[in-house]
Parts: sequence; structure tokens; C-alpha cells
Amino acid sequence: MNTVDAKRVLETALICAPQPLSVRELRSLFDDALGADTIKILLTELQTEWTLHGVELVQVSTGWRFQSRPEMREFLDRLHPEKPPRYTRATLETLSIIAYRQPVTRGDIEDIRGVTVNSLIIKQLEDRGWVEVIGHRETVGRPALLATTRQFLDDLGLQSLDQLPVLDATVSQEQMLPTLAMSADAVIDQPELSLEAESEAVLSDPSARFQD
Repeated sequence: MNTVDAKRVLETALICAPQPLSVRELRSLFDDALGADTIKILLTELQTEWTLHGVELVQVSTGWRFQSRPEMREFLDRLHPEKPPRYTRATLETLSIIAYRQPVTRGDIEDIRGVTVNSLIIKQLEDRGWVEVIGHRETVGRPALLATTRQFLDDLGLQSLDQLPVLDATVSQEQMLPTLAMSADAVIDQPELSLEAESEAVLSDPSARFQD
């Protein structure tokens, strides 16, 4: 198969795939007749060929995918004018702490934030596929260790945690929230973590009233 045809196959598979595809999966399109290095070269060429389009080919944590460019969002939003998701400050602070300090326990998060962590927030982040338990700390009670997932990286368009915005030594954790909020808000089809949802949780768990 020549290069042009190979790129057409890759392009078609990536456009039609519902999730990112790894190089290993892409190699299966050719019965492993093309090596990983060749696939990567073809993907890089495809990236260049799509430079002037409203859609771009990007590499994320779990593989490669086509996605709309950020500057196209203003127009795409007109197709779905419904109210965008809202994230509470408590949710974003919790996610930020897990992302930058992982692995952390619920107690670690509470020590940093200075308030009790609402269990519903952790559950929402787990249900979203952004946070998971990766083990337990060998201490009294063996508390669960929380970390972000590869889905978290995919949804934020990142290949690794190293691509998270660098925390300036003079900038507090809370001051990084706007960056995380903007990234999270860009995620398509995400569940709404609303102020109303947290209010309901407060009613069932009085200790969760943070006054954020």
C-alpha cells in the first residue's frame, strides 16, 4: 500500500472512531504490515495536511484523535445553545489538588483546602472518569489514594501530566483554578456539576457546608 492510501485509511479510521486510537490499534488496520515508526510519520504528515482546517489531529494520553480547533468553539456552540456546565469552586479546587499533588488522600485534600471534602464531589469526579483510587496509604485506616485518570488527560487534550500548566511558586493553588476551569469547560458532553447539586449534598451532610 502506498503512502497516500495508507494515510486515507488512517484518516478514515480516526474520523470514524468514537475514542482516541493508539498506534498499536492503528497498526492493526494494516495487519501490522506498517511499523509503529511509519505510522507515527504518517500521523505527523496528516497533522500538517489538516493545518488549515477547522479540525485538527492531536495526540492525547490514550492515542490519536481528530477534534475541532479551540477557535471553532464559538461557532459550534450555536448548534447547542443550551446552558454550559457549571463547576463549583469546591469541585475545581478538589480536582486541582488531586491533579497537582497526586496521589492524595481525602485527608490531604482537606488539609490543603482547610474544609471538609464533600463525598459527592469525589463521587462526581469518579463518575466522570477523571479520578480513581489507585491504592491505599499504609497508615491508620489505610485511606484511599486518589489520582487522575487517562480519561482526564484525554478530556483536557493532554498527553501527560507534565503538560498541565506549571504552578508558579508564588501562585497559590486556588489561583490556578481559572486555568483548570477553562480546560474543563471545553470538554464536550460533560455532566453538570452544579451549585444546586452541591446544595442538595449539604442538606444531607451538614459538615459539607464550606461557604465557598
